[in-house]
Amino acid sequence: MAVAKFAISMPSETMRHVDRAAKRLGVTRSRYIAVVLDHVARHGRDTAISRRVNQVLAELDKQDLESAAHLLAARRDEGTEW
Repeated sequence: MAVAKFAISMPSETMRHVDRAAKRLGVTRSRYIAVVLDHVARHGRDTAISRRVNQVLAELDKQDLESAAHLLAARRDEGTEW
C-alpha cells in the first residue's frame, strides 16, 4: 500500500492522549492516527451516502411506491419451478 507522509500540529495534551491510546492498543502513533483518520473519513462518506438515500426515499411519491410494489410482485419466483 502506498503511503503519504505529512506533518500536523496539535496541542501537546492531544498528542499525549494519542500516544497513550496507541500504546494501549500496541500500535505506533502513526498507525493509530492513520486508523482514526480513515475511520472518520469513511464514516463521513457513509453518512453522506445515507443522507442522500434518505433524501431520495423521501421524494418518492405514491405512484413510485406502487410501481415498486408491482415490480416486486412480478419478481416473485412462485410458479416458475421446472
